[in-house]
Amino acid sequence: MGQYRNIVVLTGAGISAESGINTFRDNNGLWENHRIEDVATPEAFQRDPVLVQKFYNLRRAGLKEVVPNNAHKALAEFEKSFSGDFLLVTQNVDDLHDRAGNEKLIHMHGELLKSHCTTTGQVHRQSDDISSDSRCLCCNTTTLRPHIVWFGEMPLQMEAIYSALETCDLFISIGTSGNVYPAAGFVEVANQAGARTVEINLEPSRGADAFAEAVIGPASIKVPEFLSSL
Repeated sequence: MGQYRNIVVLTGAGISAESGINTFRDNNGLWENHRIEDVATPEAFQRDPVLVQKFYNLRRAGLKEVVPNNAHKALAEFEKSFSGDFLLVTQNVDDLHDRAGNEKLIHMHGELLKSHCTTTGQVHRQSDDISSDSRCLCCNTTTLRPHIVWFGEMPLQMEAIYSALETCDLFISIGTSGNVYPAAGFVEVANQAGARTVEINLEPSRGADAFAEAVIGPASIKVPEFLSSL
């Protein structure tokens, strides 16, 4: 482990799928039988906020039925034992990394267990449903929306993410499709930094050729194995 001083890990839907969380997007492009345009864009929220809130209310409630798996736990244990700089960037909006114990963590696509006020931009904890009657804690208006980065919106904390990537010496991508940018381009930034780049996935992602190494198999098995080998 002493050979690395700055490690960045990216996780995608594949790591949470082993805990029972659906990867949302089916082969036909639907998210839980909904078109992306109907539940995952700012325009969809303006057009039919009730449908959008219902979609995310169901996703939020579903978190109560799942627990972190061995891959989540291994990443949390590794963070605690690693003496260098460590950053875990997740595209997932669930709280499984948080529950496993990771603290140096960025949810670049937002979090199901948070809402934000469309008037002030303030972010709040959100454990229950959001309805048309839900009032914001900061201004007492009914302007809450899920704290989710929708298509067409900028992912969160990108400056901090790129800063870490530009100085990392090991980049690990776990359970990602390689389809969604800007996350799909992180490996190129790490390559430019001269980092060792490793993809851990059930099957090679669309951007697999950009990685120096591939580890194929379930995250719950391969992630603990790989981290213990460092």
